[in-house]
Amino acid sequence: MSLPIRILRRPAALAASVAALFATAVSPAAADGSEQVVMRFETAATFVMYNADEGAQAAPNDSFAVPVFVEPSKGGEPARNVRVVVDASGLEGVARLADSDTCPVEGTVYTCEYGTLQNGDGESYTPLSLLGVDGVEPGDSGTVTYTATADNAPTVTGTTRMTVGGPTLSAPGQEKRVSGLAPGKSAGVTAWLANNTRFPAKQGVTLQVNVSEGVTLTALHSNCYYAGPAPTSAWCAFPTRAAAGAAYRTGAPLVYTVTPPGHLTGEVTYTWSSSPPARPAGHTLRGTGSPLTLVATAAQDFDDGQGRLGITTTVQDDYRPVTATVRGRVGDTVKVRLGLEDLGPGRIQGDEEMGRFEVVPPEGTTITSIPYSFEEDGGKWACDRPEQPGGAFVCEIGYDRFYEVRHEGGTTAIDFHVRIDRQVAGAKGTVRTYNPFDRTPANDVAAIPLDASPAPPYRFSRHPWAWTAGALTLVLLAAGYRRRRRNAKPS
Repeated sequence: MSLPIRILRRPAALAASVAALFATAVSPAAADGSEQVVMRFETAATFVMYNADEGAQAAPNDSFAVPVFVEPSKGGEPARNVRVVVDASGLEGVARLADSDTCPVEGTVYTCEYGTLQNGDGESYTPLSLLGVDGVEPGDSGTVTYTATADNAPTVTGTTRMTVGGPTLSAPGQEKRVSGLAPGKSAGVTAWLANNTRFPAKQGVTLQVNVSEGVTLTALHSNCYYAGPAPTSAWCAFPTRAAAGAAYRTGAPLVYTVTPPGHLTGEVTYTWSSSPPARPAGHTLRGTGSPLTLVATAAQDFDDGQGRLGITTTVQDDYRPVTATVRGRVGDTVKVRLGLEDLGPGRIQGDEEMGRFEVVPPEGTTITSIPYSFEEDGGKWACDRPEQPGGAFVCEIGYDRFYEVRHEGGTTAIDFHVRIDRQVAGAKGTVRTYNPFDRTPANDVAAIPLDASPAPPYRFSRHPWAWTAGALTLVLLAAGYRRRRRNAKPS
């Protein structure tokens, strides 16, 4: 069983780089209860670098990992000053070495300083960045060797056969979406493949199927291995030697089921490989049903590496508005908390459109700001302002501006600063909610009532004509006062 390990470089970017078979390098065995420090590799016995048809156009592959583990021992002693030397000279003619800043290199020899590794722990580097070579054939290979040393542990060595895979098998990419699938209901998708290269798949082909959370695979074929009794992943092997230029489809659909209570959406994805069969870790349950077969079809011009089927279920996520009354005196700027409440029962995930609410203020009012905070900063407008007067303020709750007030399965609301300009009898604004999974439109709109009182006597009106009239009144009053003072003086 693998020990804990820290990976010091990003994971594989290419599906073809999945390890074919894992093997532990020979190392001294620590007797049960011994305090001896023992290291071991857990590296791939074979590793596919790129596909033959890609040649020199293959993207750099820097996913080959060299993990070093320290076997647990009674004394808990760490392995000190661990160093791994990787010799890639055996790749000449089958791969080129790109620049890599992971480990210092001299020629084709990389030296990786792993440092001190604690008892029962491990560490991993990916020292190589591999590029393709033109003119190779599927199955061409070379060998990489590596040696681990430590101040207080025996040296261990290991090798990996680095192979050229191929041909690259294509899939149709995004397929027509399935809508209205209820929790507990099943459906199927036919998997298609095309070999649009000049190489035949001499060793057969394999199919990897994955479904998203809330979906399971429910047809268990005897030539497929599954990750558990309610699997979300399957790996199937076919003896079919896909000819150059040929296309195929599965003889039966890949059956999947939405699991109750169900998600709003789901996805089925699948990829094909023509490299030597390599059953992924964790796929231990073999199907007992009839084998999945491949059926030859007319040639297809697929150019995608994956087949993808989107699913929309019948589960809904019901939003309803959160509203309040704009209440105050003419001239006041008041805070009014507006937004939406998430009634479920489904919940929108982070990669789905979260929806929005739209606000039209009551007649006689002006929204002066919608302040928000984000990561100790913020701004004046959390919502997009209308281009024309009287339009709606659009509040996309998936934006960062709503991060600190957004609550999944609860209320997402924010303070609108609203100035009351004048009294308008019966004036009402609106709050309208929206998300693509809300199937209850009757509660999507609510009113924003205006309850405005007259301005206090000391408050001047905001209108210029009122200022002018007031100033003229003051001048007339002052003139009248001076006239009375003159008339009251004794003659």
